[in-house]
Amino acid sequence: MTVDILILGAGWTSTFLIPLCHERHLSVMATSRSGRDSTVQFEFNADSDDVAPFKALPSASTVLITFPIDKKGGSERLVRLYSESRAGQEKGVAAQFIQLGATSLWDPPENKWYDRHSPILSTPRGEAEEELLALSSSYPATVLNLAGLWGGSRSMRNWVGRVASTKEVLKNKGSIHMIHGLDVARAILAVHGSFSKARGQRWMLTDGRVYDWWDLASAWGSVPTKKPESLLDDVQKSSFSSHSSDTAVSFLDEEHGPQAQWVRELMEETGVRALPRSAEVLGRALDGRDFWREFGLSPIRARLEG
Repeated sequence: MTVDILILGAGWTSTFLIPLCHERHLSVMATSRSGRDSTVQFEFNADSDDVAPFKALPSASTVLITFPIDKKGGSERLVRLYSESRAGQEKGVAAQFIQLGATSLWDPPENKWYDRHSPILSTPRGEAEEELLALSSSYPATVLNLAGLWGGSRSMRNWVGRVASTKEVLKNKGSIHMIHGLDVARAILAVHGSFSKARGQRWMLTDGRVYDWWDLASAWGSVPTKKPESLLDDVQKSSFSSHSSDTAVSFLDEEHGPQAQWVRELMEETGVRALPRSAEVLGRALDGRDFWREFGLSPIRARLEG
């Protein structure tokens, strides 16, 4: 059996990719550790050279690796064992491999712009991705480093209260970069269809925007996930709020929580005149234009709406 797309690890990304494959009449199969929901049971062991688990997998034109590999030799082992397990099966099927990574690899201390050619941090995961790319002459491979993922069950509106739990925490928040699951799926299928453009390269995938945590918090605040008495102290100490505890408690019951108030105070304290702040002030800014330009696409789900 041969499929167009084999997803190793049926997680959140697959909830967007599988429907899009069906819409475009591409055959797709996915794996999981348990074999749930009609997936193929499979678990990758980065320390094992046993080819047997791979023989249960179908042959595929494109193999998508959704889980991180962080052991030296792990990437080589996966592509080699998968390819060896195809021996004696369908002829003419040479799999190409896409590894999903994260843009956190570009997280140095300087406040400046970074693109896919900028140096990455030295981490086990990054090194495993470099290992995969080095194999590309024998095993066609590419890496898609994804910004923060949203869509479906993942809503930015639900994160603000967790991320900005106090004014002090919010003060130190700068930029954030995101990509919707549908645009991730579109990018994967674009690479599948024109793999020669991607082979041996690392790509940075964002929706083309640099979001400001202050901007998001002011619009989508919610009651922070911290002890009520601690939060009450924060509100009572606010320079803009009443010192009445009754007023503070009433304020906490509001739908949007205290973040908008904190943002306004921080703007006054730091001389910020309007939001969003400039990329130079926000810190790390990611330039993900290369991918969309190369594949003739544009993100269709941006601004964190919907």
